[in-house]
Amino acid sequence: MTAATSLIPGLDTIVKRGDPRRRGEIAHAIADLYFQDPASLGPELIDLFDNLLIDLVPHAELDSRVDLAERFSRLNNAPPHLVNQLARENEIMVAGPVLRRSPVLDDAALVEIARLKGQGHLLAMTERPVLPAVVTDVLVERGDRDVVRRAAGNAGAVFSPASYSELIKRSAQDGVLTLKLGQRSDLSGENLKQLLEGTLDVIRRRLSTVVNPVRQVEIKRAMAAIEEAALPPGPRRDFSAAQRTVLTLHREGHLGESALLGFAKAHKYEESIASLSAMAGIRISILDRLIAGDRYDPILILGRVLNLGWPTVRALILLWYGPNRTPADADIEAARMNFTRLMPTTAERVVNFWRNRQTI
Repeated sequence: MTAATSLIPGLDTIVKRGDPRRRGEIAHAIADLYFQDPASLGPELIDLFDNLLIDLVPHAELDSRVDLAERFSRLNNAPPHLVNQLARENEIMVAGPVLRRSPVLDDAALVEIARLKGQGHLLAMTERPVLPAVVTDVLVERGDRDVVRRAAGNAGAVFSPASYSELIKRSAQDGVLTLKLGQRSDLSGENLKQLLEGTLDVIRRRLSTVVNPVRQVEIKRAMAAIEEAALPPGPRRDFSAAQRTVLTLHREGHLGESALLGFAKAHKYEESIASLSAMAGIRISILDRLIAGDRYDPILILGRVLNLGWPTVRALILLWYGPNRTPADADIEAARMNFTRLMPTTAERVVNFWRNRQTI
C-alpha cells in the first residue's frame, strides 16, 4: 500500500479505520488516479489498485458506483477483482455496464453470474459484442422472453444445437423471436425449416420481407419442402411428359379450356392437372394432392376462378371419380348447384392462398 499512501495522505488509516463515508470518497480519489493514464499501469500497480478498490468501492454512494462501473467497463486493463465485484452487485445500474461490455470478465464469470442473478443481469449480458455458446446456453435456459429475444438478435452470439432447438421451440409462441432467428446468418437450412414449420403464415410472410435475398430463396425452398410433406399421402405421379405436352400447347397458343376438356374426357389425369397448374399458377405437386383428395371441392373452386364452363367442370369431376366409379345423377346435380352458387371472390381468395403457400 506504500505507493498509494504516498499519493493520498492518510489512506492507510482510512482504509483500516475510516468511516464508510470517507471510504467512498477515497475510492473515487483512487479511481481518478487510475484513470489518469491507465495504459501505463503495469500488473503490479493494477493489482495494488485492485486490492484497495474492492474494499472501498462498496462503501461509495450508488451514483459513484454507477459512474465507476461505466468508466471501468471500457478499459481492457481494468482491475479484474473489482470488475468481477461490480458485475455481481444486485443493483443492475452498477452491474449492467460491466456485464454489457467489460472485456475483463471471462466466460466462467459470466456463466456463474448468469446462473445466480436475475433477468436484469441476463438481459445486460445479451448486449455483449461476443457471446460464446457456453454463456448463451445459460441465457436460453434461464432467460425470459426479453432475454432470449435480445440474445437471438445479437449477431455476435453463438448458440449450441441444443440452444437452437430450444429457441425454435419457444419461437412457436413468439413471432418477434421467429423474426430475429430467421435473420441470423448462422441459422442452418434444417433449423430454418424447423422454425418455419411452427410459424404462422403471417409471420412467414413478414420474415420473407425483412431477410436478405439469399435467405428469401432458402425460405421458399424450406416452405416448398414443408408443403410437400404436409400434403395427403399417396403415390407420386410422373408429370414430366404431361408438362412437355402442356408447354407445347402453350407455345402454340392452344392451351385453354378446350384442351383441358379434351384431357378430362379422355381421362388423362396428368395432362389435366398440368393444364390446370399452368392456367391457375399453382404448383403441380400441390394441385395433384388437392384434387386427389377425398373431396372434389378444389375442382369447383378452380373452375370458378378460371371461368370454366359447367361441361368442363363436370368432366373434371368425372375424372376425379375415376373410370371405375359412376356418380349418381343427384350427386352431379348437387355439384352443379354448388358450382353455380360459389362466389368468384371466395374462390379467388382460396386459390390465392394455394398460390402463396408455395412461394412463402
